[in-house]
Amino acid sequence: MLCRVGQIRRCAASLSQTLNLVAASRQKHTLPDLTYDYGALEPSINAEIMQLHHSKHHVTYVNNLNVTEEKYQEALAKGDVTAQVALQPALKFNGGGHINHSIFWTNLSPNGGGEPQGELMEAIKRDFGSFQKMKERMSAATVAVQGSGWGWLGLDKESGSLRIAACANQDPLHGTTGLIPLLGIDVWEHAYYLQYKNVRPDYVKAIWNVINWENVSERLQNAKK
Repeated sequence: MLCRVGQIRRCAASLSQTLNLVAASRQKHTLPDLTYDYGALEPSINAEIMQLHHSKHHVTYVNNLNVTEEKYQEALAKGDVTAQVALQPALKFNGGGHINHSIFWTNLSPNGGGEPQGELMEAIKRDFGSFQKMKERMSAATVAVQGSGWGWLGLDKESGSLRIAACANQDPLHGTTGLIPLLGIDVWEHAYYLQYKNVRPDYVKAIWNVINWENVSERLQNAKK
């Protein structure tokens, strides 16, 4: 009996060491580089906002996500279910913030604006009637977000149709609605307040001038695979 207890303890110790090694070797999340300068999206979004948004706000989500995941790994190793449950909100918030912003930066381009082409444009016309109608509907849904959140254009993979949705706080679109994110507009105040104050509609109107439709199209192609 004592021999068996000893084996169990050794097994548990070995498992704990393995989990600790996995946690230690896990690739930490990092802040993605932008493919353009902070001032490249002016006058739609000024350099000060972009610098603060990217190098301060997004990096905070990344750092907090890494810390939370480390704590979660520790809770898993200990079999502490209570701690695992308690960490879920922080994982959702910081993980969502990292996911959402990583999409957002690529959705923007100093060479953006105008209208999409090809399959994306055809899908927009099919599902919304026209590009202008899609813009109006997405703008209205985004402006109407209460407090902080995001407006999204996403793909419903089951039906193959494009849909507009709004998510509160940093809730990730796919994890919240099942839609695959194609285009996101951040309407947390840190995304626009220094330039547009509390006039969110002006910010949403301006951001269409820097939308990277090539990136949105690529996301549609990848989502349909």
